[in-house]
Amino acid sequence: MTTAATQAGEREHEDVALVPFARSHLEGALKLSQEMSWPYLLKDWDSALLLGRGFVVTSAGAVVGTALWWPYGETHASAGMIIVSKAVQGRGYGARLMDALLAAARPRIITLNSTAEGMELYQRRGFVSVGVIHQHQGIPRERYEAPRPCLVRAMTPSDFEAITRLDRQATGWTRREMLNRLIEVGDGYVLLRDGIPSGYAISRLFGRGHVIGPVVAESPTDARALIEAALAPLGSVFVRVDTSTTSQLGEWLEGIGLQQVGDATTMVLGTQMPSTGPARMFALANQSFG
Repeated sequence: MTTAATQAGEREHEDVALVPFARSHLEGALKLSQEMSWPYLLKDWDSALLLGRGFVVTSAGAVVGTALWWPYGETHASAGMIIVSKAVQGRGYGARLMDALLAAARPRIITLNSTAEGMELYQRRGFVSVGVIHQHQGIPRERYEAPRPCLVRAMTPSDFEAITRLDRQATGWTRREMLNRLIEVGDGYVLLRDGIPSGYAISRLFGRGHVIGPVVAESPTDARALIEAALAPLGSVFVRVDTSTTSQLGEWLEGIGLQQVGDATTMVLGTQMPSTGPARMFALANQSFG
């Protein structure tokens, strides 16, 4: 004999689907991030999907879960925008999304930045913690003058090969397509040493205002010069910088008005590639892209 509860459970199961993330899911994904008070705009989701791939869980046609990943060559990837609606949490949808993502992305080494709520899900799949990211944001307290052009200048198309080389030194990743897209939609800056690029930063519209990142440099002093160059044309607007606890930038960012408002744990599945230096990462493009 089939009970009403069993029939309801079967209908729910039939209504739930795990499918590839398509552009038709963007509006639903935006609603999910708004539910979580994440700052993504529709164009941010659109850019993320353009560069990456992923999966959604739908229930009765509505998007109730998302997970995206971005390939960096054949050896590395980042993962993010992993959300399950509060209304359906605890039903295993997060596990289904993550397992589908891993099946698609492996055997790449995968990096992600986890909230406290997500850590157990990732740990069960072999991810290990390797660091902590602090989210700084706010309106800078003062206007900044651009550094001298002999130190930091605007990025030009001829800098692209140097930028990808510096990025690979800092991260171990090959992400030419990602960097090309960020440069297309943002403003890039290059720090020079003896006339040769030794660091870079990209500033672009994102979420509530501008995000400054990636920032790749050889020292905290160089990273600050790049961030100041990015701040100079912005004036009194909302700015976000995501930086690791080891960057030595946190106190300075607080001092200029970008308060720490949150953190995330950086986790890796596989053997993390060490920086080959001397350039290293001082700020992320965002917590999903890395």
